[in-house]
Amino acid sequence: MKKCILCLFTLLTAHIMVSQKMMTRSGEIKFEASMPALEEIAATNNSVSCIFDKSTGEFVTLALVKGFRFKVPLMEEHFNENYVESSLYPKSTFKGKIVNYDAAKLAVGKSTFDIEGELTLHGVTKKVKAKITFTPSGDKLLANSAFAIKPVDYKIDIPSVVKNKIAEDVKISLSFALEAK
Repeated sequence: MKKCILCLFTLLTAHIMVSQKMMTRSGEIKFEASMPALEEIAATNNSVSCIFDKSTGEFVTLALVKGFRFKVPLMEEHFNENYVESSLYPKSTFKGKIVNYDAAKLAVGKSTFDIEGELTLHGVTKKVKAKITFTPSGDKLLANSAFAIKPVDYKIDIPSVVKNKIAEDVKISLSFALEAK
């Protein structure tokens, strides 16, 4: 009988620990690098993976660079071949943790935290700081964040011919509908 109770307790504990991780494989990352009064330079990737550990505040994302879609197919081709070189650097990742994380805040409704981590893009890893907002929605947890990066920081070369058509700061927004794993 003691073994049965111990087994049941172990299974319940394991389930609770596993259920602390939330994830999605259909997250969204958008970026915008347009200059005022010029052609829009923007793309969206709707197949981004994300894992969030509610118990620790750790947050990890993975995006396949070729997953970004542009309105103009030629821009997409130039983006992949000439700028981010997606055949050489097929993935972009973010690995971070929420600063002063308090899991109890997630239960009371919409909450905003500071998040710090490392963004790897084009083979270069840099520290990034941003705000992230979590909103409970049924059995899901919605996560949204936005920040900006400079292509030069990630050794992305912009030819001088088009340099004045692309913003120096690229705006990035993230949106994830996370579910218990």
